[in-house]
Amino acid sequence: MRWNPKSKPNPEKVQAIQSALQVDEIIAKLLVQRGIETFEQAKTFFRPTLADLHNPYLMKDMDKAVVRIENAIANNENILIFGDYDVDGTTAVSLVSSYLRSFYPNVATYIPDRYAEGYGISYMGIDYAEDNDISLIIALDCGIKSIDHVNYAKAKNIDFIICDHHRPGDILPDAVAVLDPKRDDCSYPYDELCGCGVGFKLIQALAENRNQTIDDLVLYLDLVATAIAADIVPITGENRVLAKFGLEVINSNPRPGIKALVQNVKKKVLTITDVVFIVAPRINAAGRIKHGNEAVALLTEYDLDQAEQFASEIEQHNSDRKELDKQITKEALLQIEENNEQNRFSTVVYQENWHKGVIGIVASRLVENYYRPTIVFTKSGEKLAASARSVKDFDVYNALEACAEHLEQFGGHMYAAGMTLLEENYENFKNAFEKVVQETIHPDLLTPEISYDAEIELSEINPKLMRLLKQFEPFGPENMTPLFLAKGLTDSGYAKTLGSDNEHLKAFIKQGNSESFGAIGFGLGNKLDLVTNKNKFDAIFSLEENEWKDTVTLQLQLRDINASNG
Repeated sequence: MRWNPKSKPNPEKVQAIQSALQVDEIIAKLLVQRGIETFEQAKTFFRPTLADLHNPYLMKDMDKAVVRIENAIANNENILIFGDYDVDGTTAVSLVSSYLRSFYPNVATYIPDRYAEGYGISYMGIDYAEDNDISLIIALDCGIKSIDHVNYAKAKNIDFIICDHHRPGDILPDAVAVLDPKRDDCSYPYDELCGCGVGFKLIQALAENRNQTIDDLVLYLDLVATAIAADIVPITGENRVLAKFGLEVINSNPRPGIKALVQNVKKKVLTITDVVFIVAPRINAAGRIKHGNEAVALLTEYDLDQAEQFASEIEQHNSDRKELDKQITKEALLQIEENNEQNRFSTVVYQENWHKGVIGIVASRLVENYYRPTIVFTKSGEKLAASARSVKDFDVYNALEACAEHLEQFGGHMYAAGMTLLEENYENFKNAFEKVVQETIHPDLLTPEISYDAEIELSEINPKLMRLLKQFEPFGPENMTPLFLAKGLTDSGYAKTLGSDNEHLKAFIKQGNSESFGAIGFGLGNKLDLVTNKNKFDAIFSLEENEWKDTVTLQLQLRDINASNG
């Protein structure tokens, strides 16, 4: 790994915030790095409230959306809530449908089949609406580029409200309302909401119109926090407020579906990371292996026994997903070796029978292995479909745009995208993509980077520092867990490896005459020699609390270690 310090904060700003808050310099540095430079900003950061949420009517077209929904209710129209099959989409559909059903019965939900319909608004979904006398479709987490689909629906006298967070194209769909904070003509103050977040702004506006307050919507925030965690959006501004209060709901009074998913987790308090690794993959597994409808059924179920039954079925889908992901990753790695493609600038692999539901996960696994922009293709009907994943700071969406002549369609963002192409164009696309990556990627980006926030002495680590660091939560993109660099460390003589393959490292670390701290390094077992025999080493780590038999101690979670130069 390349070790890089994050940008050094302005010393004057650090001094000012340190003085205003009366905190240690290390805390002041961390705050300035996150754009927190005044007492008021720090107050909002450390003590977020639901009052910090923006007025939903600041979003372009929100007034039109609310009027159309209220008219539909007044005229007893049937409403269809349509969403993508991933976590963001299924939580958004669950959110908006359960809110509307709390006062209006004529609400149906629709999740497209990943295999029969593909991503986004589908003609099958619109035909379903027509067959069921539905005159209004609210599309969530999709639709911003569905020009033809919206026109198709319009010809059938079906109106659309689009709630999306992806980049719009040059032309917007001809919908009654298009809610997307990334619209060029939308002046909404925060444009990093996920699809479920945009859905929440819609119900917030509806609630306001119905003389409800934000307190009436708190019970829906477990869904919003789950979507924020799963969709890897920045944990800043409004997302941070929604994630914080959503986590409180998850930990205190979650809906039966989420309760059923986490009831066997032994941790007392779940974090955003737990939602990412425990809740999100299971919700995703429904759409990957069976159908996203199962996730919506789970998340909108109010009977705990029934929710537990749904959760059990989804757990099985998740186990199946893990097996598929493992097998396909193995086959993809073999294909790369057999084709002698280990030294390319990109990875593009294809096998017609790979399961479409897990190719995105496989792409991520291959990035972990070769650390370069990666695309995994499989057969999908008459075409090939693929998922792309990128490396830090390389925009894979732009790279796909440069190869657009070979593609049927594509969409996504900087780090993840999807696409389809005709099989006869596969080799040409593969060569074009390799050429674009080779010409545009900086060589440094092909080596994993670990960025640390600040250098620290072990003597500075104490319970007070940990208490303040915990107030930086919830962590996530643009507000990551602080990472520290400490130099000239030694192990107290008890370092060892753990795990069935000795893949993890356990040590007791000190710096000079400092007290020693327990340390765990997941995946660092191969670096045991660096810390034995009183060798001096440097480490990048985060701080965590380790609970053992009702005793809480501070522990270093090692992210990487190197031999000390000094």
